[in-house]
Amino acid sequence: MASTCTATKRDGSPCTLPSYGSDGLCRAHDPKNAERRRRGQSRGGKSKPSKELVGIKQRLSDLADDVLEAKVDRGVAAVVSQILNVYLRSLELERKIKETDELEARLEALEQQKGGSRWPA
Repeated sequence: MASTCTATKRDGSPCTLPSYGSDGLCRAHDPKNAERRRRGQSRGGKSKPSKELVGIKQRLSDLADDVLEAKVDRGVAAVVSQILNVYLRSLELERKIKETDELEARLEALEQQKGGSRWPA
């Protein structure tokens, strides 16, 4: 049975993850994984919303303000909101397809490094 990690979290509380190996540390606190953690953190900072998404959010906010100020008819605003929602869903689908393509490319590269194949012969 694995014991608990002996490291302390940033907030000063003890880590509650199971430890691996003789050093008593979990994978998150093991210095051997520092480079992997650093790479993961640097990738996380790249996930900023696109200009399109920022623009749509602004348009929806403006539309809501215009409805509240009675500058735009609620029926018209409802239709515009539905159109923008469809547009947002298409952006999400596009993002998922791109992400899937990138993952497939990474998987193929790993398989080529190991000399294996994804599909059994």
